[in-house]
Amino acid sequence: MTHHPRSALLSAALDAAERGWPVIPLHPRSKVPALHGERRCPRTGDCAGGHRTFEQRATTERARIERCWSAGPFNVGIATGPAGLLVVDLDTLKPQDEKGTPDGAANFAALCERAGQVIPATRRIRTPSGGQHLYFTPPSGTRFTNTTGTLTPKVDTRAWGGQVVAPGSVTPQGSYTVLDDAPVANLPEWLQKALTAPRKPVRAPVMPTLARDTSRYATVVLEREVTAVATTAEGGRQAQLLRAVRAVGRFVAWGDLDRTTVETAFTSGGESAGLSPAECRTTIRKALDYSLRTARPRETA
Repeated sequence: MTHHPRSALLSAALDAAERGWPVIPLHPRSKVPALHGERRCPRTGDCAGGHRTFEQRATTERARIERCWSAGPFNVGIATGPAGLLVVDLDTLKPQDEKGTPDGAANFAALCERAGQVIPATRRIRTPSGGQHLYFTPPSGTRFTNTTGTLTPKVDTRAWGGQVVAPGSVTPQGSYTVLDDAPVANLPEWLQKALTAPRKPVRAPVMPTLARDTSRYATVVLEREVTAVATTAEGGRQAQLLRAVRAVGRFVAWGDLDRTTVETAFTSGGESAGLSPAECRTTIRKALDYSLRTARPRETA
């Protein structure tokens, strides 16, 4: 196995530091910080006066960086908050995602289109999985924190409390590389508003009354999947509804749950997420018909 040269990783750390972005070491070929947490803090060295977080220990000091990266082939993490950055993370699909579900890049493009904006031109990094990191400078005096799916599904942000892997770092899947070395753009005003807009409270789905002899396990799975649908943001609601109904469909095939009860529960969950009754009916019927055709017999001990 070929290891990435330490000199290249040191160069990546120094490049970030020269841009004014404090860095931390990540475990070799990993995205995980190579720093102790509070529970394992030795209260010595940098932490002699009390535990210091990764944001407090991130540095732009050349001597410290050279000393750290001479000790091992550490990947490079950028502490986004202290760096004055907000990074938009466009994620790729995972194996468990429903086929045809849009990825982060597609969802972000749709978000820009709905806002009447073009995709912002800024520094852009490609991740080993094929995702992208878009770098922005938030307004002075603001303090954004990390988000997961707040803007739209498969789109996260990293700011205070977060870090991103710097280009030049390597994982078993490949390298982080620069796609566009454009200057870091100011965070667009429309994105600022999208990140700070008050969230509409989720309307809890109304669960139908289940028969007293209904399997407890089937009941728990139904409630969990209906809640997952009800709390899904715009952009992924129908895909989540389809996946969730299929996850429950086997219990209908086995006779543990009544089909009408399942349809009623998921219709409530879908409407709570903002889908129309017609959209719910069509998706639920399609998913249950598929489940009844393909469900395997229940495994017995």
